Amino acid sequence: MLQGGAIQSQGNSVERETGGWRVQRPVVDMEKCTHCMICWVFCPDGSILVDEMRFTGFDLVHCKGCGICAVECPAKCIDMEGEAALLEEGAITS
Repeated sequence: MLQGGAIQSQGNSVERETGGWRVQRPVVDMEKCTHCMICWVFCPDGSILVDEMRFTGFDLVHCKGCGICAVECPAKCIDMEGEAALLEEGAITS
């Protein structure tokens, strides 16, 4: 990555792993999810994974943790949780 995190050419976002910028990550309660796809519409990073028009998870390699998905979710099934807290709990590994 260039100094300052600048991406100077267009169309290459899939080549850049930007998930390391994240301080919080989205966590979903799939039992509440209605698969309305509002999160997919609003995600600025294209980090909502979909299979046959159903939400299946998050692309955490590219998700920057902005939280727009959680704010816009009408079912309120997405919560933003701190990366550090999840690491401490052992819920994720680095």
